[in-house]
Amino acid sequence: MRERNAFILADLIRIRAEEKPDRDVLTFEHHSLDGCATPDQVRTYADLETHANRLAAGLIARGMRPGDRFAIMMRNHPEFVEAMIAASITGCVFVPIDPRTRGEKLAFLLRNSGSRGAVCDDTSAAQLVAVREQAPDLEWLLALETGAAVEPLSPRSGVAALAEILATPAETVDGKVDDISHPLQIIYTSGTTGDPKGIVGDHLRFGGTGMLGGIFGYREDERPYTGLSFTHNNAQATALAPALMSGYRAVFSRRFTKSKLWDICRRYGCTSFSLVGGMATAIYSESPREDDRDNPVRLVVSGGMPPAIWEAFEQRFGVAIFEFYGASDGGGMAYKPVGQGPVGSFGKPMAGFAMKILDEDGVECPPGVIGEICCRPAGGDEATVEYHDNPEASRRKIRDGWNRSGDMGHRDEDGWLFFDYRVGGGIRHNGDFVNPSFVEKAIAEDPQVSDVFVYGVPAASGAPGEKDVVAAVVLEAPDAFDPEALFAGCGKGLEPNFVPGYLQVVDEIPKTASEKPQERLLRDRFSPEGDGIYTRS
Repeated sequence: MRERNAFILADLIRIRAEEKPDRDVLTFEHHSLDGCATPDQVRTYADLETHANRLAAGLIARGMRPGDRFAIMMRNHPEFVEAMIAASITGCVFVPIDPRTRGEKLAFLLRNSGSRGAVCDDTSAAQLVAVREQAPDLEWLLALETGAAVEPLSPRSGVAALAEILATPAETVDGKVDDISHPLQIIYTSGTTGDPKGIVGDHLRFGGTGMLGGIFGYREDERPYTGLSFTHNNAQATALAPALMSGYRAVFSRRFTKSKLWDICRRYGCTSFSLVGGMATAIYSESPREDDRDNPVRLVVSGGMPPAIWEAFEQRFGVAIFEFYGASDGGGMAYKPVGQGPVGSFGKPMAGFAMKILDEDGVECPPGVIGEICCRPAGGDEATVEYHDNPEASRRKIRDGWNRSGDMGHRDEDGWLFFDYRVGGGIRHNGDFVNPSFVEKAIAEDPQVSDVFVYGVPAASGAPGEKDVVAAVVLEAPDAFDPEALFAGCGKGLEPNFVPGYLQVVDEIPKTASEKPQERLLRDRFSPEGDGIYTRS
């Protein structure tokens, strides 16, 4: 028998199931769900090992082989994690897809990844069935019944019940992975400047992420919390992977709820939680309460804390901010330890990585001058990245050995690094990079609209690098315009973060001679309270 390696997810769970079978390592709370009377779901290491093994047997029964891909499309349920472990046992590669994804974008992700099946919840099953003809590789669907779907699962052709597989005992499936460089997941970019690209992550990367608790300053009795989706790198890095590796008793919600955050942390004794994008401002904007500081949280792991509220946030809630920056494609990580460095900085590169601010010619920018944040191994080796089935994009990402992040920033005289904005002025909204083409298509299909252009304005939240989404529209019949109907149509066809926050009605979209919209002119005319501006209810 081969020696187990804790950096291989399947091995890690089997090692911990033997060492600490009854450790309640993951808790999925339900108290934040309105009207939900279902008890919380708790998973011990033994539970995870048993359920993941059964699911692995189910994957093999469906013809899945090492290297084959399947999607996981559900909110934060324990079955999401068990499907991840099952992928590791079988040598398959899982593709996490935000359960809000739908339509053409969903079909693209399934086609591009070559996913042969999907493990999903009952609400996502309907979206998968709807695009099945556009994803010819998709052979099977295993769906978890949550009671949230409009229709039961049974009438849907080709959708099997995940619960039946998880309830059926199976012989131990021998692990198929013995190399930490074997791929584990393909996690897609948001597709800011084109189609999303699938970043291939191996077992070493996920296992190494499990060690980040030491970087963050987690204690032996740490209880991390997150309401961010497992399809997001942040949730995996700050809570899930460290909990599985080190036994922290992590707590998860199906979704982030700012109004219930502190109640959840108090109820479960959570000592840390993570934030991205404009979440901090949303939490801070809640009306102050006398018990704001009466909570067990001591540490907030943040990716994008607005400098304007940084110290006030710490003071009001009695917490310390640990700010960090990590490239989704594995290009590197930097962090600012609590109490060190200037407010607003995301820190300095972690050991093993070099990080510089470079101009277009690859020359390092002097302090205070904005350039591109670039990363590479500290020893001088070239950076590497693998985009699934896209070698040309992989090649372009690395220039002169540096991973060009696409993020613009600067450094100060002491080497502390700061994020300023996304290269090209891309729209980052609540931590997601919005592809304007998806938004423009949804709006253009509304019969009220004759022309549309989508762009971003600095976020009202004040979060660094964040933007609010604006759709400039030319109307067919301005006197009969129904903005709420247009917003509602966007809500049906787009992910929540893609839905514009503002509609800007104009007589025409200003364009160059080559028909390129002139964003600057629209932005100059924009004011949240201006004429012709409509806001989401």
